[in-house]
Amino acid sequence: MTALIVRDGEVDGRVVDVRVSGGTITELGRSLGTVRGERVVDAAGGALLPGLHDHHTHLLATAAAEWSIDLSPAAVRDRVGLAESLQRADRKLAGGRWLRCISYHESVAGDLDRQSLDAIVPDRPIRVQHRSGARWTLNTAGARLLDLAGIDRPGIERDASGNPTGRLHRADRWLRDLLPDSDAGAEASHLADLGRRLAGYGVTGVTDATPYDDVDDLNAIALARRAGDLPQRVIVTGGPALTSARFPRGLERGPVKIVIDDAGYPALDELAGWVSEAHAHGRNVAIHCVTRTALALAVAAWHAVGSRPGDRVEHASVAPPELCAELAALRITVVTQPAFVTERGDGYLGEVDVDDVAHLYPCRSLLDAGIAVAGSTDSPYSDADPWRAILAATTRITALGRVVGPGQRIAPARALLLFLSDPHSPGGPTRRVAVGTPADLCVLDCSLDVALTRPECRRVRMTICGGAVAFER
Repeated sequence: MTALIVRDGEVDGRVVDVRVSGGTITELGRSLGTVRGERVVDAAGGALLPGLHDHHTHLLATAAAEWSIDLSPAAVRDRVGLAESLQRADRKLAGGRWLRCISYHESVAGDLDRQSLDAIVPDRPIRVQHRSGARWTLNTAGARLLDLAGIDRPGIERDASGNPTGRLHRADRWLRDLLPDSDAGAEASHLADLGRRLAGYGVTGVTDATPYDDVDDLNAIALARRAGDLPQRVIVTGGPALTSARFPRGLERGPVKIVIDDAGYPALDELAGWVSEAHAHGRNVAIHCVTRTALALAVAAWHAVGSRPGDRVEHASVAPPELCAELAALRITVVTQPAFVTERGDGYLGEVDVDDVAHLYPCRSLLDAGIAVAGSTDSPYSDADPWRAILAATTRITALGRVVGPGQRIAPARALLLFLSDPHSPGGPTRRVAVGTPADLCVLDCSLDVALTRPECRRVRMTICGGAVAFER
C-alpha cells in the first residue's frame, strides 16, 4: 500500500483532492496539504470513480484463454478456416503438447466430434471447448490418452455402439486432473498477466463464479492473490460441494453457485435441497439460468424453500415479463452480461425463438420491474473488458450493425452503475468515493460526462487496488 494524494479529481461532479493511506480513503477536500513521503497524482480534472467490480467471471479459464486458440465465429468463419487455424497452431506447438482451443460454435463448421477433428489434425491431442463452456470435444489422439473407451463416468458421450464420440459434458475438473502438470499449470502461470490486464480496465475486484467442487481448486487463485499477482479483491462462489467449506486465505466467500444444466435438468426437489442447504449455512445462492425453462425451475425452487436477500440469477439469458414479475416478488438479483448481445447477437437473431429476442440479456425490463441488476463479463466467454459491456448495454448493436431488443437499452450512466455496486451486494447501493471507504479507485483521463459519450477502457489512466497503484497508463 502507498500513501498518496490524488489532486483535482472529479468526484460526484466536483473537483477535489483525495488522500489515501493504509488502503483507505482518509481525507477528501480542496487544496489538501501534502505529507512527507506521499506520492502526488495529478488527475487534471479527470473523473475519480470507485474501481469497477466484475460480478461474474472465471479467473483460471480466462488465464488459460491467453494460451488457447480462438475458434469463435469472429475468428474462424468456416470449415476451411477451422482447418487452417488448427493446422497452423499444430505446426507451431512443440511435439506431444495438447492443442487447447476455445469459443467454438457449431455455426462455424457444424457439431464437432473426434472424427471431424481427426480429419484436420490426427496425430496431436486436441481439445476444443464449446462457446457455452459446458462441453469439450477431443480428437481420437486425445481420447486415447485419457482412455475414454475404458472409463465409465457421467459426461462421456458415446455413440450407439458404445464408443466415445470425443465429447465431454461438464467435465472440466476431471479433465484438468488428467492433463499433464505442465499443461494444467499453465492456467495459474498467466494469472499475473490477467491481473495486470484487469487493472488496465479499471477493475479492482471480481467474483469468480466457477462452480468448483474441491477447495484445492482455489489454491492457485489464492496464492496469486496473496503474492499480489492478482491485485484485485477476489470473491469466489464454488459449487454445492463447497457450501460449508473454509476457503483459502486471501479469498472471500460468495454465494453458492448452482448450475441448472439444460442438457439434463435437476429434479425440483434436488435443486430446492441445494438452495435450502446453502441458506442453512448462512450463504446465498447464485443460480445459472440460460433458458426460460431453467429460469422457471429456479423460481419454482425459491417458491418451494423461500428466497434469501442476496440470492441471485446468473445470466437470466431469457427473462420474459411473467418471470421478471416472479423474480421481483422473490427479491432476486440478476447478474447479466450485456456484451453477449453485441458479440453474439447476429447469431442469436438467426437461432433464438423470435418471441425470446426482445428478452435476451435484458436490463431495462428488469430495472423497470424493480429488480436489482449487476453487470459482468463472464470472461472468457465474453471479452474481459467491462467497458465493452457498458457500451453494449447502451447500444445493443451487433457486429453487423443490427439491434437486438432496443427496448432493453439503458443510459450510459446507468450502465456504468452495473459495475459499481458493492461486491457482496450486486445491484445494490452504488459505492462512492468517500472518507473511510476502501481505496479501490479508477482515475479517468477526462470528465465522466466525456467518458460516457463512448465508454472505452482507454480512458482509464490509473487504477488503485487496496491503496496500491496497480496500473498507470
